Amino acid sequence: MNSDIPSPENDDASQDQPLADLVDFSPPPVAGLDRKILDAFPGLVVRKDLTKGLKQNAVVPTYVLEYLLGQHCATDDPTAMKAGLESVQRILAKHYVHRNQAALVRSTIKEKGRHKVIDKLTVDLNDKGGYYEAEFTNLGIKKVPVADDFVRRYPKLLVGGIWCIVDVVYEVPTDPKASPWTIETLKPIQVAKVDFEEFLAARRKFTTEEWMDVLMQSIGFNPEMFTRRGKLLTLIRLIPYCERNYNLIELGPKGTGKSHIYAEFSPHGMLISGAEVSVAKLFVNNSSGKIGLVGYWDCVSFDEFAGKDKKVDKSLVDIMKNYMANRSFSRGIEQLSAEASMVFMGNTKKSVAYMLKHSHFFDQLPDKYIDSAFLDRLHAYSPGWEVAPVRSELFTSGYGFIVDYIAEILKHLRSEDFTSSYKDHFEIVSETSIRDQTGFEKTFSGLMKIIYPHGEATPDEMRELLHFAIECRRRVREHILRIDDTFKRHDFIYRTLSSGEKVTVVTPEEIQYPAFSAPRLIPHLEDLPDQDNETGEEQAARPASAASEAEALPATGHVVVPENSRGWSYKRLFASHLAGASEITIRDPYVRMFFQVRNLMEFLQMVHEIVDEGDEVKVHLVTQSDPDSCVKQEENLNQLVDSFTGSKVAFSWEYDHGTNFHARNITTDTGWKITMDRGLDFFQKYETGAFSLEQAIQEARLTRGVEIAYLRI
Repeated sequence: MNSDIPSPENDDASQDQPLADLVDFSPPPVAGLDRKILDAFPGLVVRKDLTKGLKQNAVVPTYVLEYLLGQHCATDDPTAMKAGLESVQRILAKHYVHRNQAALVRSTIKEKGRHKVIDKLTVDLNDKGGYYEAEFTNLGIKKVPVADDFVRRYPKLLVGGIWCIVDVVYEVPTDPKASPWTIETLKPIQVAKVDFEEFLAARRKFTTEEWMDVLMQSIGFNPEMFTRRGKLLTLIRLIPYCERNYNLIELGPKGTGKSHIYAEFSPHGMLISGAEVSVAKLFVNNSSGKIGLVGYWDCVSFDEFAGKDKKVDKSLVDIMKNYMANRSFSRGIEQLSAEASMVFMGNTKKSVAYMLKHSHFFDQLPDKYIDSAFLDRLHAYSPGWEVAPVRSELFTSGYGFIVDYIAEILKHLRSEDFTSSYKDHFEIVSETSIRDQTGFEKTFSGLMKIIYPHGEATPDEMRELLHFAIECRRRVREHILRIDDTFKRHDFIYRTLSSGEKVTVVTPEEIQYPAFSAPRLIPHLEDLPDQDNETGEEQAARPASAASEAEALPATGHVVVPENSRGWSYKRLFASHLAGASEITIRDPYVRMFFQVRNLMEFLQMVHEIVDEGDEVKVHLVTQSDPDSCVKQEENLNQLVDSFTGSKVAFSWEYDHGTNFHARNITTDTGWKITMDRGLDFFQKYETGAFSLEQAIQEARLTRGVEIAYLRI
């Protein structure tokens, strides 16, 4: 046990039901990825559901809880884990200071003379006395003398404060003006120095997919609930911790966990409300000469940054522009530099299509920040609308790094540089500004550090990160163009050196809504043909009202529905090709689980909507049985038969027992064949409930990647 962690005593157990009694420590034994993590990083990982359980009773950052769990529960032995969890609960019960119990804790210190507490400390200089004084956030005591040595060793005490384990002593002073409280020992909650070479050696034991899953579990998410792109959209949030002076913006719907990583993940980051920032707090107080947050923290994040009603100091915007471009700010006549990255997060209230049609993606920011010079300093715009709202099933119960350990690794990686790694395999062939190139190269470098810290990425793996990085910078550029027409328009094109292939990077929303974007930059859409000659791909990509969908003429073609996009529906993809058919056959061997039958029901609903009143369409499903749940499968399909009996859709189904087919397609008696690599399983899991828009409307759901071909037979 770490000597800085107080030893729990049995008579100090929490009055609440012990979490150890609520956690299942029984078999099955740890296996698969969890087993691999434990073997590769012994003592540095923890079961993430333990953290979640502890947070229900202690309002402290995740890294504080996992620091304690790392001391007691970094094991897969059920007995040791249960005992360790009980120890952590007793430590929190005895030493963590709840605000509503502050008076009781102060009394305990007074009666015992000294007592260890876990609290957040902020230190300030007493100008007149020439000494430092601490304020305990939860304990509620102020002006507690602090030794100069503590401040020199832990300067972040002066800026925003840090969580510490503190020995507090109470003694009635002879001088009535003196504080009765003194600090005997003080230690920030953080892991010891990490061995980076050991970390790299252990990283080499994992495939890329496994490593991304390790990182997702370390953040606290279940990787099985995320697509590959969804994982990238989550991991990009870590770049500000490992890339110096990186400027990231993420705007999207509320409830998607934008601030989670910046509030909980690292002791090297500071999260502040966008409304609480000032020049003195962020950069320098010219009257006192005190350096602000950017001088002490690796990452400064602005929560609730969006909002038209927020008051903004124009001088702050000007100083931020200079700092974000040059990493410097002034203190009087003195120029200072800092390395803090900046993250801007906020909620959007409009749909992506609405913003593309009527405004721009920065529309929700305060007016003074809608400044092309400020926005051009942003290296990446992460599309928050592609991130699913946080819900219980997204969290993992598997093993991940103690977050403070991975936070220290990311801090070490700030000294590495991968910005040019892609140049052995790819080159940028379009005209781009210096800020554009800096933007996507810093994003690329950050993702390389996170996913390939050993630098051993294949050309295809580098291509994935480069393409994603360019996309995130292009989103910044394209929406600055909507604000300031003095900026020059240009493509974002890179070339593969080995093959000479050129790739034009566009954002998914530009492909999804070409009518609202700049068609000059959309591949193959520069000269759109007349509607009567549109391909199936162009029809599906064109945003359509109900009326235009009905008027659309079906054509052969190919559509790729991108991952993590919204706005897609069965009606948009199939209605024009199914219109006029009297018989439709669906061949899909995997209509077995409840959600797959539910997809089928929504497809039948769509067919019902497009059939004229008084007509009937026969829809027949050919599928295969699931040996493990065939009874329930048959029950669900027969319920569909009954449900649509007497409607405009006559549904029937059968098992194909003779062949083991995998191809999924829809055919009609009008001569159409529609092939689908995922069948009707287009959508990611979504929030359900009486008031869930995603449950009611397909267009509100996030998609999985799928390819569809429209053929004449």
